[in-house]
Amino acid sequence: MKVILLKDIKGTGKKGEIINASDGHARNFLIPRKFAMEATEGNMKELKFKKDNEKRIKAEELQEAEALASDISGKEIELMVKAGSAGKLFGAITSKDLAEAISEKLDLEIDKKKIVLKDPIKEVGTYEVQIKIYPTVKATIKVILKSE
Repeated sequence: MKVILLKDIKGTGKKGEIINASDGHARNFLIPRKFAMEATEGNMKELKFKKDNEKRIKAEELQEAEALASDISGKEIELMVKAGSAGKLFGAITSKDLAEAISEKLDLEIDKKKIVLKDPIKEVGTYEVQIKIYPTVKATIKVILKSE
């Protein structure tokens, strides 16, 4: 019996796949537990429609991410921080601080988890900070730290 999987099932297949399952396995296990549905012509068309819709939504998200990346790239953010005479900061600038500064100065909401910092910034200077907007789209912003 051909069935369309509705969930990922270890050892059987992934969601959306059409597999051949034995009649007993399909009727007694997969279908009653809502792990699969019978692969009728109507269900196949519905699956195709859902896959096409998902592709369209992902393409729109990618376009929005690329537009946001082009808006952000090349921008500069200047922050006044408390620092000692040698240029060492009292504290550190983290991705949370940068997200708040971007929100305040550029009117863009960026999640702090998307800002890539290997280590918190601890000295006055100019830094290139990378922002992951989408898995394949990244933007770079220049952060200038000046002591008060």
